Amino acid sequence: MRKYELVCVIQPDLDETAFNVVLEKVKGWISDSGGSVDKVDVWGRRKMAYIIKKHREGQYVLLNMTMNPAATSDLERNLRYQEPIIRHMLSVAE
Repeated sequence: MRKYELVCVIQPDLDETAFNVVLEKVKGWISDSGGSVDKVDVWGRRKMAYIIKKHREGQYVLLNMTMNPAATSDLERNLRYQEPIIRHMLSVAE
């Protein structure tokens, strides 16, 4: 098991309920793959440096997690096909 950081930029126009549904779905994928979410830090709505998918702002979320390195490819594939997630970045925590 290895520690990872996942930063997601979620569409800014989602209401709180839809935002929480997306967040719970991501946490579910992590736990389904045998990993665990250690900490969730919601940074809130922030202006992005450039327009992505016609959005100037995004809701940023940082997830600190522990999971098997082999399961990261499945997680990234699921994140890529999730429409409310504008961008994501998965990195190894130090």
